[in-house]
Amino acid sequence: MKTAIQNKKLLIALISAVTVVILLLCSFLFYQMSLQPVTSNSEIVDFEVVEGDNASNVIERLSDEDIIKNAAIAKLYARFNGLNDIKAGHFRIDRSWNTGEILSYMNDSANASGKQERITVIEGMWAKDIAAAVEKKLNVKAKDLLTLWNDEEYLRTLIKRYEFLDESILNDQTRVRLEGYLYPETYSFESDATAQDITETLLDQFDRVYQSLKSDIVKDGRSIHDIITLASLVQYESKTVEDMGMIAQVFENRLAIDMKLQSSVTICYALYEEYKNAMDCEVNSDIDSPYNTYMHSGLPIGPILNPGEVAIKAVLHPTDNDYLYFMADIYGDGKVYYAKTLDEHEANVSKYLR
Repeated sequence: MKTAIQNKKLLIALISAVTVVILLLCSFLFYQMSLQPVTSNSEIVDFEVVEGDNASNVIERLSDEDIIKNAAIAKLYARFNGLNDIKAGHFRIDRSWNTGEILSYMNDSANASGKQERITVIEGMWAKDIAAAVEKKLNVKAKDLLTLWNDEEYLRTLIKRYEFLDESILNDQTRVRLEGYLYPETYSFESDATAQDITETLLDQFDRVYQSLKSDIVKDGRSIHDIITLASLVQYESKTVEDMGMIAQVFENRLAIDMKLQSSVTICYALYEEYKNAMDCEVNSDIDSPYNTYMHSGLPIGPILNPGEVAIKAVLHPTDNDYLYFMADIYGDGKVYYAKTLDEHEANVSKYLR
C-alpha cells in the first residue's frame, strides 16, 4: 500500500515537473516569437521621439503603429538588456528588423536625426507637381529637380544602380524621364536634403515595391517600362480598385487586336502646360504628340504620371472581361460603364454624357 502511495506521489511530482518544463518552454517560445519582426519584407517607416518621451510610452507607440509585435515583451527586453535610454529625434526604422535591433537602433543618438519635413506624393501626381510640392517644403527648386530627372548623365548612374530602370527612360521625346518611377508615399526629408537625396529616396521606395512584385513582373514578360506606362493610364482612368482591374483588361483587349487605346488621359499629358481641365483632353485628340493614343497605336512613349502599387497590380492581374470600351458618368456618380461594341459605347455616352 505504501509503495502504491509513493508511486502515486512520484507520478504527480513527475507530471508537475513536466508541466512546469512545458510552461517554461511555451513562455520562452512566446517571448522569442514576440521579439520577431512584424514582417519579412523591408519597409521603412518614420518614427519620432520627442524630448520627454519615456521608453515605456515609446514602446507602446511602436506597438500601436505595428512596428513591433508586443509592447509588454519589448519592455521586458529593454529592461533586461539596458535599452531604456531611447533618444529623442526622428528615426527611419525598417519593419523587418526584430525588436532588439529596433531598440538598439533607437538607443544610439547617431541614428536620431533632427527636424524633418513630411511630403506626401499622391498616386497619380505628375512629376512636375511632385517637384512643386518639394519646393514648398525644402530648399530645393522645382526646376532643379526636373532638370535632374531629365539629366542623361545622372540617369545613366541610376540605371546602373536600379534594376527596374533601363535605357527606355532616355527617350528624347519624353517630357520627364523619371515620370512613373517617383513612387507615391509619404516621406520625411532632412531640411538640408538635396535634389539627389530626394530623387533616390523616391526611387528606393519604388524599388521596394518592385522587388515585392518582381516574380509577377518577370512572369508577365513585358518590360517594366511598358508595365508602368500602362499602369499610369489605368491609375488616371480609374476611381476604384475594381475599375482598375476592369480597365486594365480593356486596354489589354485593345492591344491584343492592335486597336488604338484612344485614352483621353494621354491627351491631358500631351497638352501638359496647356492642360486646364478634363474637357481639354476630350477636344484635343488631334494634338501631335507621341503621347497621343488616338493618333498612335500601342502604348505612349512613357508613363503619364506616377502610379501606385494597386494600379501596377491591376496591370499584372487584370480582371478578365471581353470589353473594348468604357466611359465614366462624370456628371453623375462617376460610375464606369463598359461596352463590347461601338454602338453599345455610344449608347452609354448618349445616356450619361449628353
